[in-house]
Amino acid sequence: MSTAQSAAISTSQMSHEIACKPQGGGKGPRRESNPYKELFSIPGAKAFCLSGAVARLPMAMMGLGITLAFNALYGNWTIAGSMSAVYILAVAVAAPIYAKLFDRFGQHRIGGAALAVQVVAMLLFAVATMAGLPVLVLFVCAILTGLTQFSFGALVRTRWAYALRGPDDADLLNTAYAMEAAIDEVMFIVGPILAAFLATSVHPVSQLFVPAVACALGGSVFFSLKSTQPPVVSVVEVRMAAADDADVAGANSAEGTPVSQSRPARSTSHLLEIRGAGHAKPKSVLLCRGVVPLLIIFVVYNLSFSAFDVSVTSMMQAIGRQSLLGVQLSMFAIGSCVGGLVFGAHAPKGSNWRHMVTFLALLALGYLLIWLSIGHLALFALLSMVSGLCVSPVYAIGNLIVQGMVPVGQLTEGLSWVSTAGQVGSSLGSTLAGVVLDAAGFRVGLAVPCLTTVCTLVLALLGWAISHQR
Repeated sequence: MSTAQSAAISTSQMSHEIACKPQGGGKGPRRESNPYKELFSIPGAKAFCLSGAVARLPMAMMGLGITLAFNALYGNWTIAGSMSAVYILAVAVAAPIYAKLFDRFGQHRIGGAALAVQVVAMLLFAVATMAGLPVLVLFVCAILTGLTQFSFGALVRTRWAYALRGPDDADLLNTAYAMEAAIDEVMFIVGPILAAFLATSVHPVSQLFVPAVACALGGSVFFSLKSTQPPVVSVVEVRMAAADDADVAGANSAEGTPVSQSRPARSTSHLLEIRGAGHAKPKSVLLCRGVVPLLIIFVVYNLSFSAFDVSVTSMMQAIGRQSLLGVQLSMFAIGSCVGGLVFGAHAPKGSNWRHMVTFLALLALGYLLIWLSIGHLALFALLSMVSGLCVSPVYAIGNLIVQGMVPVGQLTEGLSWVSTAGQVGSSLGSTLAGVVLDAAGFRVGLAVPCLTTVCTLVLALLGWAISHQR
């Protein structure tokens, strides 16, 4: 690109036209009254959404499955919680690295090999656990298995962001992210019930094999769907020439179509994003302003969920009602699923931070009421479901905030970091809950979710205040 051409191009206009404009022209105003019907009218959306959901089953089964397996084998909550924690922490380390590869090379190109390694590692870990190898060896296996994991949720959300990249699609993207948060919760309905059933009725380790099969089937279909794969976005830096440059003057006075109105070359697998000098793409989305504080919020936020799951598991065993464990855990997820779908259908206006603070305050109150209802299983289940209504909207809001913070070519990485923050929080929650349960029992363990959610609320209030100062 010559200096004259660089001067004639409007950087922001060209970047939006090339990286954001839907191929084949704009879609025009949307008129569907049902946003979910409109989402699934997009070609290929049903296939990548459903296959991505099936491939996410390990997210809902592996953590609890490891805890149940190792507590059954060793009779120790600390070992069980720590084994689950190191697996989840390894996932948290690996997921952003995979995300950068997906952003750089494309989902289809990386996905097949990454999926094969992931499935083999999960099966080997399950076999090693069933064989009763030494605990130290199993810890190493858990870490290696975690290092093969990547976030299907981030990949699906990136496809939605690409499908809904038009100027009239902002509300639908909110709906899509809320729906994906609800789908996560559907997995957390099916996953705990299935894990608990397999662990108690089939074999203590059988629940570690099912996620590998689901991941293999769902992931294979997902990566075969090339038509909905987001193209790779390359950043090209241009420098503006001086206003008195002779080439600029010549270009401005030339006859014919101005350079700024010329049609850029397109490719179905590659797009360009034009950036002006001084706006270089950061090496990592962690360098984008506001990302790290938001991730800290999600680390603390997710402490509560794994602590809640492990503490409820301990409670149900203590009162001799293990057969109802999956149902009890799923009540919280059912509420979260419903909350996500309702939030997505209404697309509330106003500050995302204000919505986040509101939902966190309600969730903290819900945890308190759950703790007060210990000993009354029906009331405990009902309050769990009502409290869960606030969970998915917070995830959807967090993804929307990140989507507005990071460059388009690093969206998978940005969304993956949200998942990573959640996984770090979950690993810490599992470890913390295991120590508390061994030291003080399930009553104290069930107080941990309320305390961590209050801490999250304080952090969100600080984030809201900081965002209003910019």
